[in-house]
Amino acid sequence: MIRIDHVWLSTEYFDMRCGMDTTLSRVVKVFGAAHPHHAYLFTNSRGNRMKVLVHDGFGIWLASRRLNAGKFNWSAHHNGDSVSLTHEQLNALVLGLPWQKLGSNAVIKHV
Repeated sequence: MIRIDHVWLSTEYFDMRCGMDTTLSRVVKVFGAAHPHHAYLFTNSRGNRMKVLVHDGFGIWLASRRLNAGKFNWSAHHNGDSVSLTHEQLNALVLGLPWQKLGSNAVIKHV
């Protein structure tokens, strides 16, 4: 439905009460710009909520997800403000799986 070519994860925590304009402002601050067909992911400090902003080339989509139990396996081990994810890693992250262990072609590199 929405084409996403690149997925970017922010390593900084985000206030989930923010709306579309504040989230877009944060994307520009952290990632430099909101590029078409890119998805930008943020989480709160507890790690149980995720906000995703996608620029589809015509407009902006904003979605959020909340886990009733557990946490998203967010990245705290990377330097800098953002991390690039593959589609397989995004799928694992959304399900709450350890996406950092997935390498190219979904090969597990760490145990």
